Amino acid sequence: MKKTIFYIISLMLILPILTVSALTTINQGTTKDFAVLAGSTITNTGSSTINGDIGLYPGTSLINKEGITLDGTIHLTDSVADVAKNDLTTAYNQVSGLLPVSRIATQLGGQTLKPGIYDSADGTFNITGTLILDAEGDSNAIFIFKTSSTLITATSSKISLINNAQHCNVYWKVGSSATLGTNSNFVGHIYALSSITATTGAKIQGQLLARDGAVTLDSNTIINTVCAVTTTVNGGELPNTSTNLYNMLIIGILMVTIGLSSLVINKRYVKNKK
Repeated sequence: MKKTIFYIISLMLILPILTVSALTTINQGTTKDFAVLAGSTITNTGSSTINGDIGLYPGTSLINKEGITLDGTIHLTDSVADVAKNDLTTAYNQVSGLLPVSRIATQLGGQTLKPGIYDSADGTFNITGTLILDAEGDSNAIFIFKTSSTLITATSSKISLINNAQHCNVYWKVGSSATLGTNSNFVGHIYALSSITATTGAKIQGQLLARDGAVTLDSNTIINTVCAVTTTVNGGELPNTSTNLYNMLIIGILMVTIGLSSLVINKRYVKNKK
């Protein structure tokens, strides 16, 4: 009996952790429409191409707007930008609190990573060379990287997506500032607490979203598009991290837990009745 109760308690403790991993969704809200969103200023040097909206709140300064080829709408200190900034705070806080987290090396270049939630011991991430993200055939697989301070990518660094990995399922929570190296190729949504700098020629598949500080551009290309496969939750288009096998595992554990609990309750009832 004691062993049975121990197993039930163990399963009940493990189940919430597994469920978090399997059902993780990011509540992007209205931020999903923005390629660039900032709090203080947006500065563009040279000629940049942006697919997606540009937003600024509460700051008012968009420097060299004329140098931007835009497929989208500019929202400067209006209600749309205000709502998007609030939604960014919500998304930032959600990603910041997600568990369980796998601790890996600060240097991501040269690694091949599977779907999951990652951080590093020193609270930073760097990319020199190529980081490969392998979705293992699951187009809904999510990759989340969390730093307590910086994200820095080197000149000509690259993020490569394989086996159905999608750029819109890659998230970067940055505790301070992000810097993307010259002529680098970056993938994913950057949620930065402070500022984001894209240096000369950096290309981004995703979003540059800075809560409090500035976004600085220099002859960049930023393409923000939605995933080919999405799951609708709470009014937004949100990706699902789980594979079918993983979902079956979760359901199986839940059924075993319920079955064992019912067995214990039934034995206690029979014993008390005697």
